[in-house]
Amino acid sequence: MKVNFKRYGLYLIRWQLSTPILAGVGIILASTGALVAAIVANLIGGLMFFWVDRFIFTSETLDAQWEVKENICCVDCGKVTRGYRLVRAESYDRSDDPEPEFRCEECSIKKSDELKRQGHNH
Repeated sequence: MKVNFKRYGLYLIRWQLSTPILAGVGIILASTGALVAAIVANLIGGLMFFWVDRFIFTSETLDAQWEVKENICCVDCGKVTRGYRLVRAESYDRSDDPEPEFRCEECSIKKSDELKRQGHNH
């Protein structure tokens, strides 16, 4: 399984932030009994953190950004096919590239592996 460490880090931070909020609700509602306080605290947490979790796990800004075009000439092998180029990743940004380089799927995978070896996470 491939882990997106940005997402994982944000999730761990979010998890820690939920603790004092839910504990506070539990303290306020302690007089209603532990079970009721826990249920209400978890409902409030669910209402609040659903949206945060949704952003963390579905946001495209936390993903690598790829551009795909049909009928390109692969810059590496010359094959005319669907082309891919990595536009932006954690430590890589070619969004303003005046001459973008598209690669076929096979060459794109090779280039991706090369970028990983150079320390560019995507």
